[in-house]
Amino acid sequence: MPSSSFAPTPVLASPSAPPPSPVPTRRAVDSDRRRTSASAVLRSVLAHGPVARSTIARLTGLSPASVTDHCNRLTALGLIEEAATLRRSNGVGRPHVPVDLDDSRFVVGGVHVAVPYTTVALLDLRGRVVAERRLNHGEGERAGAEPAPAPAHVLARAAAGLRELLAAAPERVPLGVGVATGGWVDRDSGTIVEHPLLGWRDVRAREVIHALTGLPVYVDGHARALVNGERLFGRSAGAGRSVLHLFVGNVVDAAFATHDEVHHGPRSQAGSIAHLPLAGGTERCDCGRTGCLQAELSERTLCRRAREAGVVRTSDPMHVLAAAADGDPVAVRLLLQRARMVGRAAGLLLDVLNPDTVVVTEMGAVHREDCLAALREEVGPDRAAAVVPTSFPDSVLAVAGGSVALDVLYRDPLSVPPSRSWTVSPGLT
Repeated sequence: MPSSSFAPTPVLASPSAPPPSPVPTRRAVDSDRRRTSASAVLRSVLAHGPVARSTIARLTGLSPASVTDHCNRLTALGLIEEAATLRRSNGVGRPHVPVDLDDSRFVVGGVHVAVPYTTVALLDLRGRVVAERRLNHGEGERAGAEPAPAPAHVLARAAAGLRELLAAAPERVPLGVGVATGGWVDRDSGTIVEHPLLGWRDVRAREVIHALTGLPVYVDGHARALVNGERLFGRSAGAGRSVLHLFVGNVVDAAFATHDEVHHGPRSQAGSIAHLPLAGGTERCDCGRTGCLQAELSERTLCRRAREAGVVRTSDPMHVLAAAADGDPVAVRLLLQRARMVGRAAGLLLDVLNPDTVVVTEMGAVHREDCLAALREEVGPDRAAAVVPTSFPDSVLAVAGGSVALDVLYRDPLSVPPSRSWTVSPGLT
């Protein structure tokens, strides 16, 4: 099956690929240098476009000739274009033609697998959601019982959902698919090693989605994916500082990035914080202990407490948020209690990692100022300003999935085939 694809970077290579040579050849070094330089140029255009080539040279430290060469390559690939408006430096001198991203054509598919549903989306080169759908895993919301969906069924529906989104946007060309989820995800093999809440083990998501779409597929944990999303498209973009992302949904996990690199650890196990003890926690965990981070902060726990208090009848945390917005004092109390406990967890991670910024994806902190204030108060006045909500409040799950693929693109843009060779795979029409 022919497919529109860009080749995986070495870190995402197939497990069957031969190991790299221990002594890099000059050709390999030159290739790495070109890849790094092209990435720097494309990132500069993303952050500053429309931008003059001379400005790109100043921002990246590359020579004007090198910048011109890379801009020509990126234009041929269809990733950037010359802007329509001429500009003059400081309003004087010869006008120059700035370059900007060409966000009119290429997209990536984004898949995020949550406990109750899967989100499928298309994102453009700026990380903006072009189209999005939610695919429920099953019934059982009214009774509060989350089913354990079969991975083959969930991934097949996700692939079908992507095909439908692409069919509805025939002018768009897919570059690849990013898959994000919670639990233990091995990026290198594209495997969801363990997702306890879904009951999944050793799910080879990359192989399955690729077989169903014909597109290159990249898989990672959602906290790490969102760190990359913030790094590329969010408030932390271009800062080059250390960032910690704390994801609090049904799954609670974290990711840490410094010097533009997300830490994965052996087999991508970094960021597993589900069983960290949380002071003041009262919730019994499946591991047998009391007060584990995930057991205490999970949306499952929030919804169960809300049902027991008569606030809602479902397992949808957005219904708790809606009840609070309608003035239900119990719903407000539950959300504030949770926000304070999230702040306690953020403070613990701040003590250990000391990042410049902590980005929190948690429903209350994202949508309610009182919850964000309660979270920051628990962190403490000296560090409260370092804690910010996600940059993607209305599309965080779609951005998580798409950012897995977009991170690969921005790290190695020269691996995109020339635009003239692009054809949509028959499996995607």
